[in-house]
Amino acid sequence: MTDDPDTSDTRAGGVVVGVDGSEQSLRAAHWAAAEAHRRKLGLTVVTAYSIPAFAASSMDGGYAMMDDSSLRAGAEKVIEEARQFLRDYPGEVEYLIESGDPAAVLLEHSETAQVLVVGSRGRGGFLGRLLGSVSSALPAHAKCPTVLVPLKFSSKEENAVTTATGAIPIVSAQPEAQPGAEAPQSLIEEGAHPIRTHDKRPVVAGVDGSDYGRVAALVAAREASERGTHLRLVCALPPLGATLVWIPTHIEDTQAVEELREKLEAGKAWLNSHFPDLQIEAEVIDGAAVDVLVDETRRAQLTVLGTRGRGGFAGMLLGSTSQGVLQHAEGPLMVVPESDDERIENRPDFGPML
Repeated sequence: MTDDPDTSDTRAGGVVVGVDGSEQSLRAAHWAAAEAHRRKLGLTVVTAYSIPAFAASSMDGGYAMMDDSSLRAGAEKVIEEARQFLRDYPGEVEYLIESGDPAAVLLEHSETAQVLVVGSRGRGGFLGRLLGSVSSALPAHAKCPTVLVPLKFSSKEENAVTTATGAIPIVSAQPEAQPGAEAPQSLIEEGAHPIRTHDKRPVVAGVDGSDYGRVAALVAAREASERGTHLRLVCALPPLGATLVWIPTHIEDTQAVEELREKLEAGKAWLNSHFPDLQIEAEVIDGAAVDVLVDETRRAQLTVLGTRGRGGFAGMLLGSTSQGVLQHAEGPLMVVPESDDERIENRPDFGPML
């Protein structure tokens, strides 16, 4: 029993996933389908296309129309492949082709969706633009949590997504996707297969002492509770001389380390006050925040971060090192947007804060 606010009545968009015809985007679609099934929500599969501005400005009306038809035909193929891949999915699915900038299209869907899902790499079109040079566009500005399914995400049985309602469609074991690779026809024809549905791995929350991080920790606690697993709170202990400003002091002695652990334990107690039945563990880990985060994704079913922070987890994820994190992460990353949550108001009641 939790006091987590229910927003399902105000966000009717369910789970929205962006696809671009790559194997990586089908991995994202598989994760999104499992998540929609677990939450008992509708699934929306979206692809988008637009004529490049330089091309449109150099064409007369006839050529522009031909180019639009060609691009739409490609989008229709992408949607048809996704439809075939998810053909045995037992839930409600809506397939959409939209004209416009891909990031803008998904940001618009984020106004009503409960969660957005994308692959971290694509063919240079939809997801390539979304998570290439402007990698922070979607997770930094979306109005709902965004899940990034990384390149190394495995769809083998041991990475099945938790559900309490029976088997779910999930991609069978396949060779690891390569950046920019199209989905192999064999994968599409084989489709998704129901396999083991319980996942005992923890949900991980990276905490950095910011309110953004606390809101993300609350979301992570809810995710862990709904998945029937435990929550793991991790705080990175940077190397001597590091300049991560959210650490209150340079870590030079045992007393400073113990103070950090004390604050993390206080945060754990605060979360348990809102999720009393949830098992929570907390650990301070030596290493740079990004390195710690990447390592955690290898053993977590979901890793949750806030949109911003004090230069720690979220700040590094959405800053200059974001591509490195996404390329090396081996599990889904959920980025939670800034929001007002009255539950953070009583955090000082539980002890010292980061």
